[in-house]
Formats: sequence, structure tokens, C-alpha cells
Amino acid sequence: MNSSERVSEIVPERVSERVSEIVPERIAVRDNVALMPGYHSPQLDVAVRLNTNESPAPPPEGWAEALVGVLAGIDWHRYPDRAARELRVAVAEHEGVAPEQVFAANGSNEALQCLMLAFGGPGRLALAFEPTYALHSHISVLAATEVMSGERRDDFSLDPDYAAAMVSRHRPAVTFLCSPNNPTGMVEPQSLLERLLADVAALPGLLLVDEAYGQFASRTAVRLVDESRPLVVARTYSKTWSMAAARLGYLVAPSWVVAELEKVALPYHLDAFKQAAGRLALAYEREMKDRMAVLVAERERIAAGLDQLPVRHWASEANFILFRPCSADGEAVWAGLAARSVLVRNCSSWPRLAGCLRVTVGAPAENDAFLSALSEVLI
Repeated sequence: MNSSERVSEIVPERVSERVSEIVPERIAVRDNVALMPGYHSPQLDVAVRLNTNESPAPPPEGWAEALVGVLAGIDWHRYPDRAARELRVAVAEHEGVAPEQVFAANGSNEALQCLMLAFGGPGRLALAFEPTYALHSHISVLAATEVMSGERRDDFSLDPDYAAAMVSRHRPAVTFLCSPNNPTGMVEPQSLLERLLADVAALPGLLLVDEAYGQFASRTAVRLVDESRPLVVARTYSKTWSMAAARLGYLVAPSWVVAELEKVALPYHLDAFKQAAGRLALAYEREMKDRMAVLVAERERIAAGLDQLPVRHWASEANFILFRPCSADGEAVWAGLAARSVLVRNCSSWPRLAGCLRVTVGAPAENDAFLSALSEVLI
């Protein structure tokens, strides 16, 4: 048989028929995974990218130089310290807790995944209050945990009596709170945290407070963590430490929680680069606070600019602001901004957020470009 005869035997319309003859039926993915979308932040080639809550400023030069020096001394042919001891000691000193109360991972999302692998699972339930960070529910489903969604008030605050009733009725293994909440930017009152913590402890269960944006806020739940309370606080290096590319985060929790998380984490999951980068970053706390002060000032400047436009926006203690155009379609406004090379997050498909957009606080010039473009779109 010559080559032309061989090609003619497999014509395009017969390819699928022949494949079906030789390929066995494929195993189906889990039902709940098959129905769920992946979690993505759409990216476009634009001049101003304000859709993923990244820091507009890089880490200080001194950090990068110190990191290069440390990396030169790493034995790359050896596994990293599985316990990430030096990093955990540094984080513990920074947060005012014991090293045994720190669990570090590849971003706070992996830390949350380990939490749900250890304390979630079949027959257990997670409780979240919408609108909030979508990955809380997403990770819970991946860990085969049923998710119950509670509702916030019209102003996106959380009614303490309602929240307590949801905990009592559904008895969740893990209750999620995000403070400042993503995407609203609102900080949960201390009284609410303390009440829910008591309710969760009585079940028993865990209260997870996600403080990915906690350093921008006026208060933190870390000070409530001790061995007697079932409280876990999540934090990340991606925002205030300007280290989104490193993918490093951690949980502060009672040591008995951390011990269980270490059982479900993959061996040597935290590489030597991340451990060194995270440890060295903590030596630049003053620079971090300076960057935060600039971003907070810029956040307030954006809010003042939004006050002059036909939009509703919510008071934020994070590095972003949620807003909704008053008389224009949110999708159209998002497209209008993108056409002007400004990318913000379109939250219209999120629970309770029809028509809403979220803008990250960027560098001053980026914020100027956003406000100018939004003014053109709306007026």
C-alpha cells in the first residue's frame, strides 16, 4: 500500500468512528465537579490592569537583593525543610503567636484547601454568606463538602441573629467569614466575630476568618487566636507584601488545627524559594506599611472621585472598591472601560451583585486613568 492509499483510508468524516472503535469509555469526573466552572480572572492586553487586587508596587529592592544572596546558598538537589521551620518562626514573631500556630502553604488558597481536606468532606457542611469570596465555596466542593449559602442584608452587612441561627440550624464543620469581605471591602464587627466564635465552638466546628486584605483594615481577628478557641485566620503575601508571583500564604490557628493540616499537605509542598522569600519579606515591615499607607490614601481618593459620578459604591477597608453604575448597564460600563484600556473586575454574575464592578487600587497614574475612563463612559 502506498502512502496516498494509506491517507485515503482515513478521511476526516471517519476519524471519530475509528476512534470510538479503539478507545474505551472514559471514566466520568465527579458529578459536582462536572457541573462547576473553574475559577478564573479574565485577562486582556490593556494599559491599566485593576481587576485582580494585586499591589501596584513591587517589593523593595533590598528584599530582592537579599533573596538573590540566599538563593545562591540553597542546596537545590535536596528537598526543602518540610516543616518550613524558619519561615513559621518568622511569621509567628510577626503575628505575635507561637510557631506551632502557623501553617504556611502555596498561597492562602492552598491553606484553605488543606483546611477543608482535614475538616470538611462527605457528610460535613461549610457555611458562607453571599456575596463573598467565591473560592470558599469552590474549595469546599472540591473537598467533597456540602456548601450552605447564607444571605447578607441589602447593604451587604451580616445580621448577627441571622448568622447565629444559620450556624445553629445547619451545624457547619467550617463557617467562612471574609474580613475585609471580597468583593464588598467591608470589615466584620468584632462583636459578630466573638458571637459566631462562641456559637461555632458549641457545635463543635471551626470559624475561618479570611484576612487576605487584613493589613488594610482597622482591626484583625488574629488577636483572638488561642488554643481554646476554634478560630483560624488566613493571610497572604500576595497583597500587602507585593508578592503575588510567589504564591505564599498562611493560616494562624490553634496548634491542634495546624497539626491536622500537616497531615493532608503534600510532602515538601512549600519549596525552598518560597520559604526564603517569605522569611526575608518580614524584615521589610516598615516598607510594607509605607506602601499600605499610599494605597489607603489612593483608595480614599478613588472613593471621592466616585462620589462625583453617577455610581453607588460601598465603603471599603481593602485595596479595592465595589461600585454599581446607577443608570448604565454594568456589562456595558465594563466593556467601555476595557475599550479605553482599563480592566476592572466584572462582578455582575456573582450572587447579589448584578451590575456591579470592582476596581483594584493601583498606582496614582493608573487610578487617574480609571477615573477619567469611567467619567467618559458614564457621562
